[in-house]
Amino acid sequence: MTRFQTLLAASFLACAAVGGTPMAAQENLFAARIIINDRAITEYEYQQRRLFMQLLGAPGDLDKLALDGLIEDRLRQQEAEFLDVKLEEKGLRDGMEEFAQRANMSADEFIKVLAQAGVAAETFRDFVAAGVVWREIVRARFGQSASVSEAEIDRVIEGETRRMALNVAVSELIIPAPEGQEQAVVALARRIQAEVKTEAGFAAAVAQHSAAASRERGGRLDTMPINRLPPVIAGVIQGLQPGQVSAPVVIPGAVALFQLRGQSEVKPEDALPVQVEYARLRLPATPESAAEMNRILTRSDNCKDLYGTAPGLTEDQLKIETSPMSALPADLGLELARLDPGESVLRNLGAVQEAVMLCTRSPLSENPVDRGAIRSRLLNAKLEKKSEMYLATLRANAIIRQP
Repeated sequence: MTRFQTLLAASFLACAAVGGTPMAAQENLFAARIIINDRAITEYEYQQRRLFMQLLGAPGDLDKLALDGLIEDRLRQQEAEFLDVKLEEKGLRDGMEEFAQRANMSADEFIKVLAQAGVAAETFRDFVAAGVVWREIVRARFGQSASVSEAEIDRVIEGETRRMALNVAVSELIIPAPEGQEQAVVALARRIQAEVKTEAGFAAAVAQHSAAASRERGGRLDTMPINRLPPVIAGVIQGLQPGQVSAPVVIPGAVALFQLRGQSEVKPEDALPVQVEYARLRLPATPESAAEMNRILTRSDNCKDLYGTAPGLTEDQLKIETSPMSALPADLGLELARLDPGESVLRNLGAVQEAVMLCTRSPLSENPVDRGAIRSRLLNAKLEKKSEMYLATLRANAIIRQP
């Protein structure tokens, strides 16, 4: 809370230094700034939203951010009216509390600090209300269709084990981005990304532009497991080939570029332990059983399918087990290491023929994998994409004009 109050106080002083007050006086604050479907956004709303964005430390062109945000909020509100979706006071209050908690404040504390910098409580209330009612609209409209399959969750878990089993050698270039200069710095970073093709070229750019301590080493960082990096940076680096430079990554107060010098599988002692869930299907080694085994596997895309395609088998014949890779016999572990989830391999055990299918592969930790949390994350991502398309359609169909 103290840190956020300090930020707001600094922003307030900056506004005062420029215009004498947090919000520069206008001839008519309640004149229309822009009109959306015959509904006006006033100069007062625009000035308030701009100040609110500035106090929150929003990067980029504040004039554009404020106006675009108000236009989109007005479209959200108009769609809510069209669909007769009403926001209950409790839902609005919960949304305000949720937003304020990001600054470790209650909603009332947050409103008080905003007021000290010249932002009205109604500005904060309207900002939250538009977001909350839009969330309800999107969930009602797309919630049923935006489902997440078990296979999608398995792929995320599988991806985590691969990401964590990689060592990367990376160089960094951190370019300071003072407030108001973010777009120019991003443009500079894009030029560097397009022009630099070698490690020497990247080191030269580091010497010229970087403000990080690694500047004296040409930006070179020690080789490290990729899971030590922040997820957003790890995701960017994971998509690079050795020698490639990443797209600009905006971080607080700066824009970063990364060059991947090399990558390798981690040493066994450095890798995060992995556990596997797998199915074992055993039948007598006869021609008839071989045909039946082939029928079952052909019709089974995952481990759960086995129970439907092979009904009536005993536990000795069909079993699904979970085990750390380190606890498996070397031969079985090697077979599973070659498989992706849903794939299977046949093993001849003398009088018995065995099919082994990999169900899932996941990091082994003290806390079990939370499939529910992964499902929620994937569902939210899908809803966000649908929300963006929905809002873009509303904007394309709206009549937006200057007064």
